[in-house]
Amino acid sequence: MDLRADEAIPFKQLVQKLDRGNKLLRAWEIKGGISAQITGLEILQPSGTIVRVIVRQHGENDLKRNPNIAADEYKLLEILTNEGLSAPRPYYFGQGGAIYTNPCLIIEYIEGSPEFSPSDLTDYIFQLAATLVKIHRFECEHLDLSFLPRQEEQYVKMVAAKKINMDETLNQGLIRDVLKTTIPFSSLNQDVILHGDYWPGNILFIENKLASVIDWEDAALGDPLADLANGQLEILFHFGMAAMADFTHQYISMMPGLNLSHLPFWQLYAALRLASFPEWGLEKSKENIMRERHSSFVHQAISIIGKS
Repeated sequence: MDLRADEAIPFKQLVQKLDRGNKLLRAWEIKGGISAQITGLEILQPSGTIVRVIVRQHGENDLKRNPNIAADEYKLLEILTNEGLSAPRPYYFGQGGAIYTNPCLIIEYIEGSPEFSPSDLTDYIFQLAATLVKIHRFECEHLDLSFLPRQEEQYVKMVAAKKINMDETLNQGLIRDVLKTTIPFSSLNQDVILHGDYWPGNILFIENKLASVIDWEDAALGDPLADLANGQLEILFHFGMAAMADFTHQYISMMPGLNLSHLPFWQLYAALRLASFPEWGLEKSKENIMRERHSSFVHQAISIIGKS
């Protein structure tokens, strides 16, 4: 839905930050995200070219977690796109003030959309796995990534966080009890850049081809198993056990030498992180399916831990 003229005024000022000769033709709200406000802009450049961009304004929860989240995401996107990885190119970062109270980020508009009904599920799963491998095999030792948080530190914070109303139907107490036994937690794999929220909703497709991985605000440095586990559970949620097994097989086959010993712990971490889906306003039938799959995921991980 297009914004009203008065709502679009700040965006008119914002596009002129890119070029004083820019003219805002259209502004519209983009639905789908829960952690940030997303707005699409159509701009007439001084050359006569019409381009589209995205404005991301992070929510209060993200800003509390990291007041520099917009600046950090800008720096990371700049690194990723310069190295040819599938991510939106960043154009502008504003800390906030005259135009907006909160920081905002202007990034590339990428044609495409998430795909939840792929015509070829096998090829779709392969593309998800191969793209995650490409992210994780990106050589970043020569780069300054000190602005990214450590995934192990976030692991400890989440496990230690006191939850007042835990949903025991999702085994939240049991998961925390198991994960507490692993602290301090040490990685058995080389640190990589983690997307932090790798799931089908953050992956855009155009004509069945993966076009871009979006929403990098949860990026971190750490064990690649963290992203793998998150992807496993999300694929299980949306496509079932066979698709999850295929994703796992494809990923592991392209990551020789990966130590999988801690995968069950990262699976429990992912299950704890993604235990808020009852608050997402899903249809009851969909929520029930996700509950059942969440439970099987948790119990399988705990069973593997018990045998080790």
